[in-house]
Amino acid sequence: MDAAVFREPKRRFIAIDSPAGDGEMAALDFGPADRAVDVVFVHANGFNAQTYRALLAPLSAGLRVLAVDQRGHGDSRLAADPDGRRSWLDLRDDLLGLLKALDQAPVVLAGHSMGATVSLLAAAQAPGKVSSLVLLDPVIMPRLVALYAKAPWTSGRLWKRMPIAQAAGRRREVFDSREAAFAAYRGRGAFKTWPETMLADYVGGGFKDRPDGKVELACTPAWEASNYAAQGHDPWRAVSQFRGPVRILAAEHGSTCRIGDGGAFARRGKAVKIETLAGTSHFLPMERPDLVREAILDAAT
Repeated sequence: MDAAVFREPKRRFIAIDSPAGDGEMAALDFGPADRAVDVVFVHANGFNAQTYRALLAPLSAGLRVLAVDQRGHGDSRLAADPDGRRSWLDLRDDLLGLLKALDQAPVVLAGHSMGATVSLLAAAQAPGKVSSLVLLDPVIMPRLVALYAKAPWTSGRLWKRMPIAQAAGRRREVFDSREAAFAAYRGRGAFKTWPETMLADYVGGGFKDRPDGKVELACTPAWEASNYAAQGHDPWRAVSQFRGPVRILAAEHGSTCRIGDGGAFARRGKAVKIETLAGTSHFLPMERPDLVREAILDAAT
């Protein structure tokens, strides 16, 4: 691809109808506007579309990529009430609303972490709308755990006590500036392996300006925590319903794709390919963007 034809993305707001509540989904639109969308990219919990700008921009030389802000994230104008949530089916329904609004030929759905799982859930309910899936370390629990999380007698209180959910709920929400947030995150915690460019993009798209001059997280700690706790959906069933190719890139260390050797999960789908990327963590799009771009390009061409 020729770097000279890379294009900066355009910000869009797309009206969607969703059982979770109608509104406008924000998106970054990479590539030629006169081309149908080739790829819809869906971010991880707590992140935003802009986080993946450096990953996706090179694809705009030959593809049109729409990176979306999910409900409760980034610039999307969709109500986000964390109370009583049991699953990611609200996020699935939002994505289905987006696919309906696009009203075009089937697209590749690609996503990271929660965004990967939401993409799988949506693809299972959207025959004729999705050609294939590229899932980057999706959140998939062992089958028995997934069934327990989905059972009607589980209240969700157990999942709210998970350390990752409780830690998310305690996140610092307000900083003096985006520069202060960047300095606080740089080289620490989950951001240790991130290139500075991607961290800057995460901060750029992940905070909102306040009237007092400070900035606050666009994805509130309560909403982020609710996403960790809301596990009453079933990706195992979804992969058996989707009839297109599925490519999973899993992390070698700290993966959230907990499906053993992958054989049982792969056999449920029509054409499921699972690869573990050596030396990567859950943040593999930040660590190996070259391999992720290659996988998306292969799926879209």
